[in-house]
Amino acid sequence: MASFPETFDPKYLSHYVMRRAHPGWLGMRYVDSGEDWVELELPWRADLVGDEERPVLASGPIVSLMDMASGMAIWTANRVFKPVATLDLRVDYMRPAKERNSVFGRVRCYRRTRSAAFVNGIAHDGDPDDPVAHIAGVFMYIKAEGIIG
Repeated sequence: MASFPETFDPKYLSHYVMRRAHPGWLGMRYVDSGEDWVELELPWRADLVGDEERPVLASGPIVSLMDMASGMAIWTANRVFKPVATLDLRVDYMRPAKERNSVFGRVRCYRRTRSAAFVNGIAHDGDPDDPVAHIAGVFMYIKAEGIIG
């Protein structure tokens, strides 16, 4: 049985969560991280396209990408895994992603309180200076029996 490091490591966790459940089904991949941020990739796939006339990733999978990157950014900033629930996640689309392109979600946790964490970030398709979308979100810590003391 695998043991997890004491300090949260997004790259290490990605080996598990990016193979399972919703992130695994979408094919998300870990890209990079820093002290308070994480970047994930959502590779282009034909079955994730919303409009058959235009082969760009639909908005739903991009929202899922940004939600997952937000949670991982919070855990990275906290240096520990503490379950969170999304209270608010605002996604402002600037433009469609490039056709047949991956979308990258880079999210930073910029403030943490006793009960909530605040994030912002961008979705881009290769050029962070020309984002597909901006996001801002608020997440609430959840006390789970046996997980948090």
